Amino acid sequence: MNSDYQQSTKINREKLRLEVMRVVEANPEKSQREIARELGVSLGGVNYAMKALVERGLVKAKNFGRSDNKLGYVYVLTPQGIKQKSELAASFLSRKLEEYELLRQEIEVLRREIVDEEEAGS
Repeated sequence: MNSDYQQSTKINREKLRLEVMRVVEANPEKSQREIARELGVSLGGVNYAMKALVERGLVKAKNFGRSDNKLGYVYVLTPQGIKQKSELAASFLSRKLEEYELLRQEIEVLRREIVDEEEAGS
């Protein structure tokens, strides 16, 4: 497997974990199905992310009885989960700022090309 693909896959997994942690923090009672729907990802992807978060001690899953007598879960970020969420957010912010700067530079080059071509055509 090439390293660009591996890096991209790692970033996507981290992004999904961050998004799941954000939803859990805001709405601990949401089911995995509801989280998947809100994030626009597969239920399997959310399940995989949630298992990893629970195994790492970043999220706790607590059982509770729902009104329809089915067993449900409340997901709670642990103190380590809150710290990890902040670290992931900072990492993504840094990455997005780098992407923004590269895009800003590319836009400036394109603008200069257009102006130069318009001036040459006049």
